[in-house]
Amino acid sequence: MEGPQILVESLREPLITDKYGNSWQYHSRSDRHSKVACWGVAFDLLGASALLRRHVVEEKVVLGVNHTMRDFGTGRKKDLDLVFARPGGDIDGKKSFSTLVDQYSIVLSTDQRSALDRLPDVSIASVGAVLMALEAKATMTAHIRALPRLYDELNSSHLCVHGASSQALAVGFVMVNAASRFASSDMNKGDLSSGLLFTEEPQPRSVERTLEKVSEIPRRSNVRETGFDGVGVVVIDGANDGSPFNLVTDPPAPQAGEPFHYDGMISRMANEYDTTFADI
Repeated sequence: MEGPQILVESLREPLITDKYGNSWQYHSRSDRHSKVACWGVAFDLLGASALLRRHVVEEKVVLGVNHTMRDFGTGRKKDLDLVFARPGGDIDGKKSFSTLVDQYSIVLSTDQRSALDRLPDVSIASVGAVLMALEAKATMTAHIRALPRLYDELNSSHLCVHGASSQALAVGFVMVNAASRFASSDMNKGDLSSGLLFTEEPQPRSVERTLEKVSEIPRRSNVRETGFDGVGVVVIDGANDGSPFNLVTDPPAPQAGEPFHYDGMISRMANEYDTTFADI
């Protein structure tokens, strides 16, 4: 699976400029990291599901970006990063999954670019019925304080998706930072010529506590239940000071076969798509 590596490589360069002219790899007010994360999930899902690829070729499925879903029962609305959906109108093909690479400044290796070229290109178009909705969240510093917000935002996501359609598949992605110190854009404003201010983070306890909170988020195994259909967690190490972001694969990062392991999430969701939407 390529999504996690694509994410950390795309965070390597400080491409986000704040109002003071400072450049950041990660900025709390930017959604670039979540867009890149969801792009990587979609990339891996396209590679894992032959049925999804066929539906794209047959123009039965399009991509929606920042799509607003509304809970039919409560009227609650939520914007989802990416959705796979039935077309809601004409498909003009002007924008597509591959055009997001330049739009989001996604970094691909030669092999990843070749793999993308072999995939059918999903058109970005008007959305009809949502089949699969992708939502990404991150906790980079002050993890313990951020846990209630992380839980609430993720929980509201699957509730809204399934409130709109119980058949839709809701996928949650969580990026957790294992760095022991982090330069937050919220704490570093104005002239930074004298150096960055860092917050210190007790590790690995912060990652472990975050994973414990993620495990409390409901998951479902059938449409009569409530929760996400799949959740994947990727642990990274990044100080946000211009040094590289790296993947963390050793514990406490989820291991193969454990809940929330990224590869397992992709395999599960590809299978769920194949069995749920075989007849569309």
